[in-house]
Amino acid sequence: MDTSVRPQRIDSEALRLWPLPPLDDGADKEARGRIVVIAGSREIPGAAVLAATAALRVGAGKLVIATGLSVAGPMAFALPEARVIALPETAAGGFEANGAELLETALEAAHAVVIGPGLMDADATCAFVQRLLPLLRGRCVVLDALAMDCVAAVGRFPEPVLLTPHAGEMAHLTQADKDEVLADPLSAAVRAARTWNAVVAVKGPVTAIAAPDGRSWLHEGGNCGLATSGSGDTLAGAIGGIAARGATLEQACAWGVLLHAQAGERLARQVGPVGYLAREIAREMVAVLRRLEGGEGLTPTPPAPTGR
Repeated sequence: MDTSVRPQRIDSEALRLWPLPPLDDGADKEARGRIVVIAGSREIPGAAVLAATAALRVGAGKLVIATGLSVAGPMAFALPEARVIALPETAAGGFEANGAELLETALEAAHAVVIGPGLMDADATCAFVQRLLPLLRGRCVVLDALAMDCVAAVGRFPEPVLLTPHAGEMAHLTQADKDEVLADPLSAAVRAARTWNAVVAVKGPVTAIAAPDGRSWLHEGGNCGLATSGSGDTLAGAIGGIAARGATLEQACAWGVLLHAQAGERLARQVGPVGYLAREIAREMVAVLRRLEGGEGLTPTPPAPTGR
């Protein structure tokens, strides 16, 4: 590990000292933020459901899902809380690049955008994401799964976005050896963050997060049950939902990683170390979020003087 890097540890106490932007009881759905989830395909439609559900569970106020034309109708019934935009598809199941124009109005109103869960057709996805980038200025953008492949073509983002690779994906994106990434995820994240002008979260038993300016964070926790199909989609959606509420990318990522890990720990106690499903994680995130924001089980903050 690069000894010049001094990461901050992510745990419950650290996040208590890094609170999310407050939501008062009078907050309407606009105040809670708008999120656009661009996800799902004819073979993996559930990834959009998982990501979008997590975004709502952590508090995002308004949800738009953009998905393939072939699954848009069923998606609208699966998530009645969402507006669903149908995108034209390639023969291989990706999105046509010109479909980006259909999202212009929704993106203008969005606070956060998640792109990637369940997408297909790598070449089409890369072209689609590149077409989207000019429409994403000023938004909190989370690139996950196949959408991250666009980094090879973009090289360096004009504005920081968040990438969420696991070790295998990080090795693919950087042409590094997977074992080297696993051995030192922090250094891999720091190098990539500086190179790409991005916040990079290398996911694993130890999750390393790095910002372009060199700041970094480490989280250790969770369990092997989180290594299940759809788990990463849920995490990406949760990060996007937290960003929609007004958090910065790095704060949203830190909170999302901890919520995801502690939700997994709760499910492991209820179900077992393996066997719980990704669709169950978002529900448990609600309980973890309530505890963290309410301060249950944490060091209490002394009350403010009343002046009496």
